[in-house]
Amino acid sequence: MPPVSRTSTYDSATNGSSVPQITNRSNRDDRLEDTKVRPTLIGQSLVMKKLISVIERIAPKDSSVLITGATGTGKELVAWAIHDRSPRHGGPFVDINCSAIPDTLIEAELFGHQRGTFTGAHESRSGLLEIASGGTLFLDEVDALNLSAQAKLLRVLQERTVRRIGGRANIAIDVRIISATNCDLAQAVAAGRFRPDLYYRLRVLPLHVAELCKRRGDVELLAAHFLQRSAEHYDVAPRRFTAEAMKALVEYPWPGNVRELENAVEYALAIGAEEELGLEDLPPEIAEKGGVQNAEDLNQVLQAYIDGSVGLAEIERRYILSVLHHFGGNQVRAAAALGIDRSKLYRRLKQYGVMAVKFLQEEQLDGMQLRAGRSPEPEMP
Repeated sequence: MPPVSRTSTYDSATNGSSVPQITNRSNRDDRLEDTKVRPTLIGQSLVMKKLISVIERIAPKDSSVLITGATGTGKELVAWAIHDRSPRHGGPFVDINCSAIPDTLIEAELFGHQRGTFTGAHESRSGLLEIASGGTLFLDEVDALNLSAQAKLLRVLQERTVRRIGGRANIAIDVRIISATNCDLAQAVAAGRFRPDLYYRLRVLPLHVAELCKRRGDVELLAAHFLQRSAEHYDVAPRRFTAEAMKALVEYPWPGNVRELENAVEYALAIGAEEELGLEDLPPEIAEKGGVQNAEDLNQVLQAYIDGSVGLAEIERRYILSVLHHFGGNQVRAAAALGIDRSKLYRRLKQYGVMAVKFLQEEQLDGMQLRAGRSPEPEMP
């Protein structure tokens, strides 16, 4: 059964009028035509491994799941992963963004309605709970549901039946509910905006999706995935990032999470003219933070290592670049401070994709100074 997306079922619902207008679709199967490429969870960080392990354990159950996490972390992908690993994987996966449907229409959308119930209801329509029977209903931004819809959804979860608006018969359904929110529902309950009884019904199996800044080890994998996906879409050879550009991507804090990374890759592909995408092809806010001009917060890096989001090789890389920056790019002094030969330091920098050129200081001997994004210049005679 193909997935069903209902975030835009009622496009331009009011049509400039105060009376909701329902799109007329005579064939019920029309609403099953929308299809999506099944998404995939990507990541090898300890945080992602733990998340996938939990998904594997809860997927076979039939209990409700509440997914929390910041915007752009991939909560819908987690819902997909649960559905695909569950006994319901052969049934429909129906998703709805609760904040995208007006309050005047959300109940008709979820529970269905009988013909003539309200203006524009020219035919009887089953709701998403009926459509999702045998499969999974994903309620994204569930915190946006009004209190009336919350009360009716609670009854559905308790009785496993649904009554259409204007109808008299209860219709049995068999559906698993997965909800998602980027806000603190416990606070919404305390503020009276969300029913506590529904909150506990939805939160039988809570699941949290970490921000991308807490799983930096997955940035390179995700960027490569987005590059490959774009290449397949346009039927072209995949492009790649330079080591310097990838370093900037890994070190950027990603306040917009995976969605922001996806947009950054799309931006680079559009701007970049060469096969290799460099630092200059990244969005300005990311490129400006790239290079080695700013000192690293080693305490933060060490904490990331303890959390499992970065590996030991990344700790070494950041420490070496931090020492090099401390000595103003002078490789001789940096190598001495690190206790390694300058040739070994040079090999490490080459491995990291950092360019270096010799320069003659007015008051010092020859040294090595970093110049991000430039090729080596010939030595001065």
